[in-house]
Amino acid sequence: MEQDILSLLELNLNIKETINEGFDQAYWVRAETSDVRHHRNGHCYLEFIEKAKDGHSIVAKARGTIWASTFRLLKPYFEEETGQPFAAGITVLVRVTVNFHETYGLGLNVVDIDPSYTLGEIARNRMLVLKQLEEDGVLTMNKELPLAEPLNRIAVISSQTAAGYEDFQNQLEHNSAGITFYTKLFPAIMQGDRSESSIISALEQIYEHQKLFDVVVIIRGGGASSDLSSFDSYELALNCAQYPLPIVSGIGHERDVTVLDAVAHTRVKTPTAAAEFLINRATVTINHLMELQDRLVHGTSNILAEEENQLNNWAKEVYHNSRSLLQSNRNTLLFLNEKLRNIVKYKVEKEHFAVQRYEHFVSLSLPENMLRRGYSITTHNGKIIKSVTSLSEGDVITTQFADGALDSRIVDKK
Repeated sequence: MEQDILSLLELNLNIKETINEGFDQAYWVRAETSDVRHHRNGHCYLEFIEKAKDGHSIVAKARGTIWASTFRLLKPYFEEETGQPFAAGITVLVRVTVNFHETYGLGLNVVDIDPSYTLGEIARNRMLVLKQLEEDGVLTMNKELPLAEPLNRIAVISSQTAAGYEDFQNQLEHNSAGITFYTKLFPAIMQGDRSESSIISALEQIYEHQKLFDVVVIIRGGGASSDLSSFDSYELALNCAQYPLPIVSGIGHERDVTVLDAVAHTRVKTPTAAAEFLINRATVTINHLMELQDRLVHGTSNILAEEENQLNNWAKEVYHNSRSLLQSNRNTLLFLNEKLRNIVKYKVEKEHFAVQRYEHFVSLSLPENMLRRGYSITTHNGKIIKSVTSLSEGDVITTQFADGALDSRIVDKK
């Protein structure tokens, strides 16, 4: 029994021998980088992982090492070719040798890397993000916004210390056309893992004052081309695509088109190119306005000359026709005045006669005149009797005649 017992060291040495004999060559392995650490001695320590199809759970993991002599060559090569840093969270194709250490366990030593595979993954991820934006119905929303005229109130998202921002400002301030631009910097981190959230925060600040600006310019210059991965993020692209102001991207690269470039209203290569775009746009607007001014002045002069000639012709016609017209109107007025006098006289006499007739009729209707004509008025307790139903037997009534009155008692009603 004791012969079957191994110490841990003996077991690990047996495993090491077996692995060294069974895996005696280099292998190309596809994996995702995790926990990438650059040691001050030049070595790079990391973990390689593989996730399940759901993209969350890890189904495989291995410790990886890139020795300094290899890392100082592979890192710049990879970053130059892919345009992004060698960091955690990227899919890579690496050539590794398998080793087992009795103390540290299984490890993979990286001896080579294929940037083209990662480039394919980057392109695939970009396509997935663009496809999602298209399905969301927002991919071209910012491109469809009209550009203001003039386009000279500019919100700038950049790092205050970036060389690209300084180039952008100098280009605008010293433009040969002498156009004045109004710029406001909203500082943001333009490189590294925090750049995405920092740029989104700057966009939110501009949104609160959007009526003060015509356009948003996102510029980056002077940094490594390996720091562009943040500009491929879905969240940043979603914010930019739906932004209410046109966005001009000039993030300092010429070869690749990031997702931000794809959704921005206008994409230029560099901050200087962004400034040139704004200057050219303003110059076109000014030239157009000057052309309109010339056309307006020329057109107004022609119209004024034509109207002056027309007025002179009308003045002559008025002068020649006014005398005969005034004489004709004077005769007409005299005739109408006489006719009006006769009509008024007739109407006054007619109305006077009618008033006299009304006065006569009113006079005949007076109570005293009615009594003189033989009528009488019968009252009971001072009220005029209009119906026999208002009286009872025994009531005393008064009958008024023209020459006096008499009282009567009701003895019977019929």
